[in-house]
Amino acid sequence: MTDITIIGSGNMARAIGTRAVSAGRKVQILDRSPENAARLAAEIGGTTTSGGLGDIPDGDIVVLALYFGPAKEVATHYGDTLSGKTVIDIGNPINTETFDSLVVESGTSAAEEIAKLLPGARVVKAFNTTFAGPLAAGSTGGMPLDVFIATDSETAGNEVAAFAAAAGLRPLKVGGLHHARELEGFMLLIMALQANPAYENFNWGTGLKVID
Repeated sequence: MTDITIIGSGNMARAIGTRAVSAGRKVQILDRSPENAARLAAEIGGTTTSGGLGDIPDGDIVVLALYFGPAKEVATHYGDTLSGKTVIDIGNPINTETFDSLVVESGTSAAEEIAKLLPGARVVKAFNTTFAGPLAAGSTGGMPLDVFIATDSETAGNEVAAFAAAAGLRPLKVGGLHHARELEGFMLLIMALQANPAYENFNWGTGLKVID
């Protein structure tokens, strides 16, 4: 049985896959382009396998390493196939033309919208506060990167926390899935800073860390 299926082949898929392999997890990469999935699988190494969206996600944990729109499409595509699995939504539903607003209605979140499409799955919001560079490295400022986890399922929260810890990260459980609203809203501000030319040193390489 595959431990983790990652759907997508972009920078975040690469970063999460890198951390998963470092944690000794067996990884499956699926993508609209099987060729892109195969290239990423070869890059991150380990026992990583690959395929297209016609293949079944084998992982106990399925990561939607996609923007909000494509994540909804994939959730609809797989539907009940993901029942009983822990599904991680990493997306930030941000208007990337302005970096000044979210594209979901007030009172909801991308994760909650994904959960509506996957009623049989245990949906988790996680990794949306981590940019690909620091995540691949696993640390920020010489300290383990924090991963904020929001879910209504204690089982899923524990699974994702265990994965994050094994990957050298620090899991922080923030409560129910509705707290994805705060995590996504916070990242609206953080991503706007990356895009702001006044902060040219940020360049999508910052990392969030709660100092205790």
